[in-house]
Amino acid sequence: MANVIALSVLVLVFVISTVRSVNMGALALVAAFVVGTLVFTVDTSEILDGFPASLFVILVGVTYLFALARNNGTVDWIIHAAVRAVRGRVALVPWAMFAVCAAVTAMGAVSPAAVAIIAPVAMGFATRYRIHPMLMGFMVVQGATAGSFSPIGIFGVITNDVMRQNGLPSSPALLFVSTFAAAAVVAAIAYVSFGGRALIARGASERVLVSAVGNASGGGDTITGSGSGDSSKGGGKSSSGTAPHEGALNLERRLTLLGLASLALGALVFDLDVGFTALTVAVLLTLIFPASARGAVDKISWGTVLLIGGIVTYVALLQNQNTVQWLGDSVAHVGIPLLAAFLICLIGAIVSAFASTTGILGALIPLAIPFLMTGQVNATGLVIALAISSSLVDCSPFSTNGALVVANAAPEERDVVFGLTMRWGMTIMVVTPILAWLLFVVPWSV
Repeated sequence: MANVIALSVLVLVFVISTVRSVNMGALALVAAFVVGTLVFTVDTSEILDGFPASLFVILVGVTYLFALARNNGTVDWIIHAAVRAVRGRVALVPWAMFAVCAAVTAMGAVSPAAVAIIAPVAMGFATRYRIHPMLMGFMVVQGATAGSFSPIGIFGVITNDVMRQNGLPSSPALLFVSTFAAAAVVAAIAYVSFGGRALIARGASERVLVSAVGNASGGGDTITGSGSGDSSKGGGKSSSGTAPHEGALNLERRLTLLGLASLALGALVFDLDVGFTALTVAVLLTLIFPASARGAVDKISWGTVLLIGGIVTYVALLQNQNTVQWLGDSVAHVGIPLLAAFLICLIGAIVSAFASTTGILGALIPLAIPFLMTGQVNATGLVIALAISSSLVDCSPFSTNGALVVANAAPEERDVVFGLTMRWGMTIMVVTPILAWLLFVVPWSV
């Protein structure tokens, strides 16, 4: 009964926050307190054990650092450099972001680390060049998912190791190809749905824009930037009141670029914590260039931090009280093997949309082992279907990757991006398990 009540309250949180103007995270924290103390009879310290401290630091650190980079014009410089690099073919930039994220995670980087580094630049590019933020955000998130199931990717290592340890057949190459293709299809759908064809049609005018940028960086036309502070400190406006153009790499921007490179190197090569590394770089830049740091803390996406923190805390309470395992056990007792396989995929998608994909893969696959050992369904097909179902929903605004996209959207677009990512995330949460089950479980098991 306690598990049913807890799940019903989670549904109620979504309903209330949809019809009333209350932050969903604040409502979820209250729900965690009420359900935790009255239903599960745990104290508040145990409830707070589920607060995503690492995600909090990531969101605060990354958005703080890139707020500084926007203030001093570094983001503008990066965006214009990207335009020049693609020779005005702005329509290719979202796919370039997809490819970069896929390559980084395929080499073993943690998916949220790759998104945390690339999403701020990608979303800034989208704002400047009128690319739909949902398009750019989806390309980044799905790119990170696409590479994560490589034989040396985090998700791939977890999945393949669990299969090997339990003596079940596995195909690392097939797992990687299947999940990559699924992520690419979702990215292509997003590309078409959110203005990709219009970007292609804009090709000629964008090439003119690149020419203008080239003239500016060569000392011709001046482009208005977003720097702040005085030019003597290398950060902001010149004596004429016009910000230095994006082609100018002054000392502040050089050090900011060095800090961003250090963040990428530390997270992807030395496995340093993304959030704390970003905070360290941000604090150092603030100490060196205090003028351009004014207002940066206010630009941290505090509303998003509260929302994600509250929801994840509540879901963690359900996990700690074995509500998720209760769902899995209930599925295991279903008498129809194919239906049980579908329910496993559906549970993976639902829980992963609000929690760690890594944790779900590590928990649900072992949970399904007794069921797989019976041979009633094809083990390889079910694991591939579960992997796809659990990972494509990372675009949900309640997962780390989706939260980073929302947090790095322009302030005036953030509510729209949150609403769209939630609708698309919930749609993918329902549709993906059905399609994955039909493609990988049913044909291989009958």
